[in-house]
Amino acid sequence: MANGLSAEVAVARLALHLQPGVKPAELADIALGMRSHAPRRRGWLDEVAMLLSRKEISFDDLRTTAASVRHDRLGGETHEMIVSRLASSFDQAAAISPAASVQLSSLGNEEKLSAATAEIASWLEQQGFLGRDKTILDIGCGIGRFESALRQRVKRIVGIDISSGMLDIARQRCAGLGNVEFRQTSGLDLGEFVAGGFDGVLAVDCFPYLVLAGVADRHFSEIARLLRPGGLAAILNYSYRMSPAVDSFDVRHLAHACAMDVVVDGELPFRRWDGTAFLVRRSGGT
Repeated sequence: MANGLSAEVAVARLALHLQPGVKPAELADIALGMRSHAPRRRGWLDEVAMLLSRKEISFDDLRTTAASVRHDRLGGETHEMIVSRLASSFDQAAAISPAASVQLSSLGNEEKLSAATAEIASWLEQQGFLGRDKTILDIGCGIGRFESALRQRVKRIVGIDISSGMLDIARQRCAGLGNVEFRQTSGLDLGEFVAGGFDGVLAVDCFPYLVLAGVADRHFSEIARLLRPGGLAAILNYSYRMSPAVDSFDVRHLAHACAMDVVVDGELPFRRWDGTAFLVRRSGGT
């Protein structure tokens, strides 16, 4: 890695930010040409070049998947309009590449997505988030990767999403798993769930869209309502504002307002994904 950035994340960022006319083979040549000027990063540059050159990774699909979802707010959009637009966008992204639609740095590769998911699951276990007696709510469950990965480590897991296309894939992926449930929700609140019904709430890369839609504060307070005393909420990526200090301030402010304690404050614990980790606990437990 270079400066802690994995080669997969670097390729995903190239797909996200570069103009469509740039070819992956050209980028691979540039990466190889940089090796003599950055000898300490030679191995990392070789890996980037190799990923860009692999035929099984479609750089065009990555670009199209990334372009399916706009991360800005259009003039005059209401909360409801943004959520509706995002739902359609996620449907489109999942149709192009299910793996890349939930984590672009998987490069559309199911094995890479599974490895990144396993790394996050291991971190959750280390934090005491999982347990065979625990019921978990997964906000923005996407294609059900965490339901599949965590179902043997928890009592029950409920995945919710606004995208019908993603939920169709999730239900196929987790068909026959008795302790897994999926629901399509409005994306505006969590009002359909009873207070104190969950031991943990998982939100992997979904809060940036709640922030975009202007409903993040509402969801945070709802999470506090849904958690049992001592329950944990794992928020992995709070926003895409590229300001860790602002994200940390917002999470700490919301946690204080909701009588919750910040346990992990904006750490970067993952090697295969560049998500920022926050862990908050509802007061009243150990």
